[in-house]
Amino acid sequence: MNTTTLQRPTVIPRRAWRMLALGVAAQAAGTVFVSTPAFLIPLLHAERGISLVQAGLLASAPTIGMVLTLVAWGALADRFGERRVITTGLALTAVAAVGAAAAGDILTLWVFFFLGGAVSASTNAASGRVVVGWFPRERRGFAMGIRQMSQPLGVTVAALAVPGLAAEFGIGAAVALSLVLNAALAVLCAVGLADPVRPVAAPPGIGVEPDARPAANPYRASSFLWRIHLVSALLVVPQFALSIFGIVWLVAEMQWSAPAAGLLIGVAQFIGAVGRIGVGELSDRVGSRVRVLRWVAVSGCLVMLVVGATGLPGWSVVAGPAFIVATLISVADNGLAFTSVAEAAGASWAGKAFGIQNTGQYVVAAMVGPLVGGLVTLVGYPLAFVAIAIAPAAVLPLIPKADAARES
Repeated sequence: MNTTTLQRPTVIPRRAWRMLALGVAAQAAGTVFVSTPAFLIPLLHAERGISLVQAGLLASAPTIGMVLTLVAWGALADRFGERRVITTGLALTAVAAVGAAAAGDILTLWVFFFLGGAVSASTNAASGRVVVGWFPRERRGFAMGIRQMSQPLGVTVAALAVPGLAAEFGIGAAVALSLVLNAALAVLCAVGLADPVRPVAAPPGIGVEPDARPAANPYRASSFLWRIHLVSALLVVPQFALSIFGIVWLVAEMQWSAPAAGLLIGVAQFIGAVGRIGVGELSDRVGSRVRVLRWVAVSGCLVMLVVGATGLPGWSVVAGPAFIVATLISVADNGLAFTSVAEAAGASWAGKAFGIQNTGQYVVAAMVGPLVGGLVTLVGYPLAFVAIAIAPAAVLPLIPKADAARES
């Protein structure tokens, strides 16, 4: 009688899931700090007379700090390990929160939010390394999808807590939330986080001489990483265009009420966060990150055309569903790209590669607001959304045909 041996599914140890949970919580705590100044704008503008320009500069302070330090934190994670970098970054973010809570003027507040953003960037690169190190390749897409939920989770916490705390108890109390969260996670990560085992050179005495040279630069080996970085930067355009101008479009153009528009955006963000996990799981099942990334790009182009078409007579009825689907697709590439970058960079370069990946995305994101705002002013929302569809269409020839992976 013939028998067939079935391949048993990969069993992930409980410890790996604990490391993932700590990584997600750590990055979410940092995101709460980074998001806090944006939710202080109504109070600063209405009650303290701060201009919208000043408030906007304050909101951008943490992001500017992050852009300047992401690669450096990634290099430190490669050199010293994830646990040290994450714990140190969280502790320093808590210190910056102390300074911001005690700040007596807008300039001092800006400085501490800038410094806090610079040190909170530590969790962006290092938490991704935790996923790559603790999860096998066939489960990394799913795990990275969970990790990518940390940012919307942090934004949600800040959105729910910061405005109320600021209105009731003042700015100091609102910033104190970040102090508590980052200090608590620094302790938890110091105690509970463990660096994954890294590939090491063979020891001497067994017929193989250890290679003391650093791992080869993956950016010189091929164009794979540069292409993924460029693809991710371009796919940021629809994501941030929808998040920045979505509520204004729904209220001013689609004639929705502000509460209804806010509710729709909240639903879309939640669905998008969950969708990251689903897309990551799909890439595990398909066995390819870049193939699913190509599907996401094609879908993103098509759905932005549908959003633009809502300006046509009779099409406004699909504005809500189209916005939800567009939001879902616009964030679906994040986990895929990060997993692909980590696997192509290898253990010795993953942190630096994460830093470069994030830096490119944040730089483009900073340009989306003014550029899309000017485009809307010139041609209106429908044509602006159609034009935004060019970004996901442009990445199709840039997406590599096959995945790349290395361990060292």
